[in-house]
Amino acid sequence: MSFNVVIPARYDSQRLPGKPLKDIHGKTLIQRVYEQARASDAQNVIVATDDERIASHVRSFGGRVTMTSAHHVSGTDRVFEVCRLEDMPADAIVVNVQGDEPLIPPAVINQVAENLVLHQVAAATLGESFVTDRDLFNPGIVKAVHDATGRAIYFSRAPVPWIRDHYPQDSTQLKTLGEMDRVDRDGSVLRHLGIYAYRVSLLSNFVQWDEAPLERLEKLEQLRILWNGASIHIEAACQSFPQGVDTQEDLERVRAWLKNP
Repeated sequence: MSFNVVIPARYDSQRLPGKPLKDIHGKTLIQRVYEQARASDAQNVIVATDDERIASHVRSFGGRVTMTSAHHVSGTDRVFEVCRLEDMPADAIVVNVQGDEPLIPPAVINQVAENLVLHQVAAATLGESFVTDRDLFNPGIVKAVHDATGRAIYFSRAPVPWIRDHYPQDSTQLKTLGEMDRVDRDGSVLRHLGIYAYRVSLLSNFVQWDEAPLERLEKLEQLRILWNGASIHIEAACQSFPQGVDTQEDLERVRAWLKNP
C-alpha cells in the first residue's frame, strides 16, 4: 500500500510562537516530526508551510517542503493545497500528521493509513482510552464516540457519552467531577488524536463543502465530514505516546521525556 504524509507547520502559533523551530536536544520540533514520519512506510513525506524560515530549515536537514498559502483556515486546507500542487491523483492516500507531534510512533502512522483501506471509509483517525474524568470534562480534549464497527458517531468537546448512573443528576454537584477517578466506559469513548488518513478525492470535497453547523459550534472540522454523510473510522492507537506541543510547558515535558524516556 502506497501513501503520502503531509505535515502542516505554521510559525505563528498563538500559544508558542515559532513552535516548529524550537530546539529539542539538538533537533528542532519539526525535524523530529519529519524523521518520525520518514521512519513509517510512507513513500513521500512533505512539510507544508507558509513560512520561509520553516521551509529553509526543512531543506537544511534534507527534508522535502512545499510552500502554501498564508490564508488557509485549517491544516486540512493546507494539506489539500499540497496535494494539488504535487498533482496527486484522486485515489492517492494522504496521512495528515500534525507538525507538533515530535514523539508520534511510525507504527501509528502506518496504522491509520492501513485502516483507511481495510475499513473502506472516507477517512480514518485514532484515539486512546481516557484515564480520569478530569480529561473527560476538559473541553480542550476532544472525545470520539463510535459504533460497533469502529465508525465514528460523533466528536465533541463535551463529556460524551453521559454516564447517567455514575454522574450526579443535580447540576449543582457537577463542580466535583474534575476530581473523580477512572471510570470503565467499555471502550465506547476515546480521546481523539489529531491524525487523519484520507484520499485526495475526499479532501477535494472537503474544501468545497460549507462549514457545517456542528463544526461551527464545536470548532471541530472533522464534523464537516460526518455532516456530509461520509464515514470516519476510529480505533485506539497501537502505541501510546505523549501529547503534542502546544505550550512552553508541553515543550519542556517533551524535552524531559526524551532525556529520560
